[in-house]
Amino acid sequence: MATADLETLRHVDVRKAWTHEAHDFTPWLSENLDALSAELGIGLELEGTEVQVGPYRADILARVPYDDSRVLIENQLENANLQHLGQVLAYLAGLEAQIVVWVATAFDEAHISAIRWLNEHTSDPFAFFAVRVGVVQIGTSPLAPVFNVLERPNEWDRQIEADSGLTELGRFRRDFWAHFANRRPDAPRLRPGYANSYVPHRSSEADLNVTQYLAQDRVGVYLTGQRNETEAEVRPRIEPFRSALQVALADEELRDVKNHWCATRLMVDSTDRGNWDEMVDWLDDQRRVYERVLRSA
Repeated sequence: MATADLETLRHVDVRKAWTHEAHDFTPWLSENLDALSAELGIGLELEGTEVQVGPYRADILARVPYDDSRVLIENQLENANLQHLGQVLAYLAGLEAQIVVWVATAFDEAHISAIRWLNEHTSDPFAFFAVRVGVVQIGTSPLAPVFNVLERPNEWDRQIEADSGLTELGRFRRDFWAHFANRRPDAPRLRPGYANSYVPHRSSEADLNVTQYLAQDRVGVYLTGQRNETEAEVRPRIEPFRSALQVALADEELRDVKNHWCATRLMVDSTDRGNWDEMVDWLDDQRRVYERVLRSA
């Protein structure tokens, strides 16, 4: 059998993809946050671009949908410099952001050390990331962006210690979602210590959220829109998927309650940890079905 012709992956100048930082790269990144989310391991939803903070403008402001924490993204189509780091720190208070993502084409060791120092000397919920952006090409193929996380908080890769300020219910939720992450490591990642009752997953194709929830007598999955959207705004986007969802979910009953559409549920005593494996498997399998339908319908 003849060997196929093989091309070499090569890095190209980022300016071939984005000529201007503010006019090209910032708008592109704001519309393609999923690419950055995949590398960070956290979901991102856009709040705004060129957000005014005193005499300056923050490049991108986003939020993490499952806990509403704000994310400041400062991007450069050049090597990182300490002037931008200073601006980022000035933005933090004005925007009430908890997570900082500094994107640049290259970082010196001094910049990496500064981000590492901030992660080591600030407490949760503050978190700082250094992300290198590049562009690659194979032969004459279309250009492709590449993100590489060079520095991140240590706790992003391990379960943090129990928060003494959590209520008993909060500790129950935190322990369940930690169990979820350990049992299904290929599922979308949650921040360590996550303790909410629900976890939304953005479906950009349908402009909807597939949301998993945890209650003491059941777990469930449902569709919803974005924050502050009315039923009249969301329903027209959901209805085209209803029939396909019913077929894909087979014997599951689709229910509608206020702001929760096409909901399915598993009645189970979730306080019994012996049921947690079943609950995790059901929740993750259901999410995959919902997302497959939203992508294909």
